[in-house]
Amino acid sequence: QVQLVESGGGLAQAGGSLKLTCSASESVSSLSTMGWYRQAPGKQRELVATVTGHTTRNYADSVKGRFTISRTSNWRTIFLQMNSLKPEDTAVYYCNYHRLTVASWGQGTQVTVSS
Repeated sequence: QVQLVESGGGLAQAGGSLKLTCSASESVSSLSTMGWYRQAPGKQRELVATVTGHTTRNYADSVKGRFTISRTSNWRTIFLQMNSLKPEDTAVYYCNYHRLTVASWGQGTQVTVSS
């Protein structure tokens, strides 16, 4: 099973920026999808952004224009650049990998945005 290691969470002020990183423990297919989900207290986990290959990206409406997902050339690492952060972006952010019937989750990294 692909293991995922996340980093880059922390505390930011509203309007600030943070960058999250997630790396897979082994080589992954170029056809795989990696992405970020988040879960705020008392809420369900929701999609933030995903990337398949290098160019097929999908964003939640709430983050379009503020967040950018990208992937390294070997497909093993993804980044989430988060700009213009809002207090409602506060959540635990989870990295996800999936390809066909294989799926993995990272341990989660806390992002807190103060007003």
